[in-house]
Amino acid sequence: MVDNKQNDHRTIRCLDCMTEVRMGNSVIVVSGYFKRDTVTTATDKMARILETEAAAQPYYYIT
Repeated sequence: MVDNKQNDHRTIRCLDCMTEVRMGNSVIVVSGYFKRDTVTTATDKMARILETEAAAQPYYYIT
């Protein structure tokens, strides 16, 4: 019988981000990792998300 060992070369990493959201009696935990070799920062990504959301919102003018 052939011994089939799997070579696991992954390293254990700490979370890059984690947040908890409470909704009534439920707690939703969201966690994530960022790419190690990326050139954009988390701040750049959040700014892009905010710009996209702001562009999608309708403008209300108070007269």
